[in-house]
Amino acid sequence: MDNAARVTTLAGEPCDMSNWDAGNCPVRDVMNQIAGKWSTLILELLAQRPYRFGELRRLVPDISQRMLTQTLRDLQRDGYIDRQVFPTKPPSVEYSMTELGHSLFEPLSKVLAWAGDNHAAVKAARVKFDASELG
Repeated sequence: MDNAARVTTLAGEPCDMSNWDAGNCPVRDVMNQIAGKWSTLILELLAQRPYRFGELRRLVPDISQRMLTQTLRDLQRDGYIDRQVFPTKPPSVEYSMTELGHSLFEPLSKVLAWAGDNHAAVKAARVKFDASELG
């Protein structure tokens, strides 16, 4: 394999780009789910403590019930959160972060903090770029 087709992953392992299969890329597979519009918000909330569905719905008022349900299912499917049903009338459901979810949230929290710290600079760069494109 020539050097142009070889890159090194963050873990220091070589990755053969000449046989690249985007569908089996672990980075894309994981990031596509957690980078969704609502996933990081839900994970940030559940990193604090478990929440019932209705509480999550109130804490993220601009999410639809359907989208919250789908986001929670996707996060549960990937193993980041657990869903516990309590035998009350009507049944109540509580969501909590799993050990895998907490292990993800540790590095993710750094990205979230970076975004908060640098949002104004990113917006200013966009304005500058857009102005240069028009001129």
